[in-house]
Amino acid sequence: MPFDPADLTYNDAGLIPAIAQDAETREVLMLAWMNAESIAQTLKTGRVTYWSRSRQSFWIKGETSGHTQELVEFRFDCDQDCLLVLVNQTGAACHTGRRHCFYRTVKDGEVIENLAL
Repeated sequence: MPFDPADLTYNDAGLIPAIAQDAETREVLMLAWMNAESIAQTLKTGRVTYWSRSRQSFWIKGETSGHTQELVEFRFDCDQDCLLVLVNQTGAACHTGRRHCFYRTVKDGEVIENLAL
C-alpha cells in the first residue's frame, strides 16, 4: 500500500509531533514537529526535515550546526497522529549541545539535571 502524508492526522496548525530515536541505541533524542511537506522531503532526501514553529520555516536537522539526522526508518502510530523517526544521529540532538533533549528528571519534587554539556 503506498504511503501518502495526507493520510496522517495533523493538528489545527497542520503539524504532527515527531519523536527522533537513535536507530542503534534506541535512545529517545528529541521531539519536534513536521508537516506534510517536511515529511515528503524527509522521505525523499533521507535528511530529517522538521517544521520550526518559532521561525515558521523548514529546518533540516544539522543544516547549520552539523549535528545531522540521517533517516533510517519512518514510522507512525496506530492513530496516525504521531511519528517516530529512527535516525543515525551525528553530534548533539539538543540545541543545548546535549546528546538528547530529555536530560532533566523530576525526583521528590525537584528538578535534577542528568547530563552535563
